[in-house]
Amino acid sequence: MIKYHYKCFDCKKEFSSKQIEKNFVYLCPICGKAERNKPLKGVLTIEYDYDDIKKKISKKKFLKLTPGKFWEYPFLWPIKKYPSEKILSRLRLNQTPILNYKIDGRQIQFFDDTRNPTLSYKDRASSLVVLKALELGINEISAASTGNAGSSLAGICARLGIKSHIFVPAAIPDAKRIQIQSYGANIYLVDGTYDDAFDLCLEISSTKKIYNRNTAYNPLTIEGKKSAAFDIFLQTQGKLPDYIFVPVGDGVIISGLFKGFYDLKKLGWIKKYPKLIGVQADGSNALVRYLEKGEFEFRRVSTIADSISASAPRNLYVAASVIKLTNGDALSVGDEEILNAQSFISKATGLFVEPSCAASFAGYKKFISANEISPKANILLMMTGNGLKDTDAVMKTTQKPVVLSSNQIKELFK
Repeated sequence: MIKYHYKCFDCKKEFSSKQIEKNFVYLCPICGKAERNKPLKGVLTIEYDYDDIKKKISKKKFLKLTPGKFWEYPFLWPIKKYPSEKILSRLRLNQTPILNYKIDGRQIQFFDDTRNPTLSYKDRASSLVVLKALELGINEISAASTGNAGSSLAGICARLGIKSHIFVPAAIPDAKRIQIQSYGANIYLVDGTYDDAFDLCLEISSTKKIYNRNTAYNPLTIEGKKSAAFDIFLQTQGKLPDYIFVPVGDGVIISGLFKGFYDLKKLGWIKKYPKLIGVQADGSNALVRYLEKGEFEFRRVSTIADSISASAPRNLYVAASVIKLTNGDALSVGDEEILNAQSFISKATGLFVEPSCAASFAGYKKFISANEISPKANILLMMTGNGLKDTDAVMKTTQKPVVLSSNQIKELFK
């Protein structure tokens, strides 16, 4: 039997898995708060019996496992009962390749998570949430999303026959809305922002007793996103990057990455953490402002990078802590820088990514221009969403070619 318990990020109190899961508790029972337009308080994380795990497997054996098949190491997941291999195969994540390119004299690695089942990083969290739902006999799940988390949950639920309710802001890109609807989910277009959709989803889910996947609110979303850290560890055979640039909206991807590295460090398989560099859009930079001022200030957001657009990042406090613990940093970039980065990535690497993850490259460029980094430093950029998720954005930098006759085109080749 897997041994784990829940721990509050804020008050540090610990709770048994039975106490949290049996009663469908999401935040700390003592200090947890989900207030309108504010980051969450009392976010729960999961702790394992690391000494017991070390008896089950060695670092050498772990490094022989398959990236994407997270159920091959069940002792590092809060799932007590797994479905059949046939069902698990439907959840298989991309064996995310780490692609190497030389850019401006530096070797840069790209963690390509654009090939997951629904084309985004969010499948990592959705897969774990749905497995827990199956274990608990749940057949209805809700989530608020700017698009990717919603399409991810809708797609994973469609694969496993679970009903999904997706709350999205009215300004959701059409490509993401269409994807959610195509999976047969119940979609609710909220007259407001992502933050409004988040609060409405919590209210209705609580009233109607629907299992909630909202990011950070459900602790399994952070836990699920740690699988990328394990995949990086497996792909590099334990030689982790020195710096990892991560796009940040609600702050759960960067927190999930840290959780994976935290687990590896507790097991004694790594000696230090990679420096995690959070990248935000100038028009949605609550984390950057919080780290500078030491307090949260609600501010309406405006950015082309919808996937990292959040006025009240729900996992703000954990994300800020993660950056400090890894001796990392946070910075923001403008929409024009993001669009330029998106275009450059496509032409230089063949990766078509959405604006939110192109922000990681824009942030990398800005960071190295302001900081001295050894040319030998190992740098990895997180590519978290496919460009087909938001074609409206790329249309701003890609003009439609003029229609030519056959003869005119032939002339061009003379």
